[in-house]
Amino acid sequence: MSGRELFQRNRARLLDLLKQLAYEEREVILSSGQKSNFYIDCKQAVLSAEGHFLVGWLFNQLIAEHAPEVEAVGGLTMGADPLASAVATVSYLGGRPLDAFYVRKEAKGHGTAQWLEGRKLLRPGMPVAILEDVVTTGGSALKAIARAREFGLKVSLIVGLVDREEGGREALEREAPLQTLFRRREFV
Repeated sequence: MSGRELFQRNRARLLDLLKQLAYEEREVILSSGQKSNFYIDCKQAVLSAEGHFLVGWLFNQLIAEHAPEVEAVGGLTMGADPLASAVATVSYLGGRPLDAFYVRKEAKGHGTAQWLEGRKLLRPGMPVAILEDVVTTGGSALKAIARAREFGLKVSLIVGLVDREEGGREALEREAPLQTLFRRREFV
């Protein structure tokens, strides 16, 4: 099996898991404040052992192809936490370790009062990828990008699991190239 065939097989399996465990047709209010008639709670699939591995493997492939200079991955807590963990674990097993970091929604209220967790693994100028589970308006990833840049990191790539195709792609691509595994239309 070729590398492209393996990628497509793993991508199809992850899409099956997302449809089975994460996708719901119901009225919801998204974190962006927008109303929607469907919801994709990616954590439900990503936190399964198989989903965790598949996300880590697939994201590593995208990063290697589109931004091989990347040395660490992270994003806004809580959506990006399991993604960063999966990428870091699989990258280590693959012999090209990428460290993980988490961006807090608010500065730590005690101790170091930092925005980034894992900061001792990071250095100014380090090329990183920002991870996002669901891209709607791009707001979460934009916050993570801003905090990463404040720390001095170079955002080389944004990697998303699902693009809801509601304008977030355009907002994010003004900041860095964006690669997503899935689009809204694949769920309906």
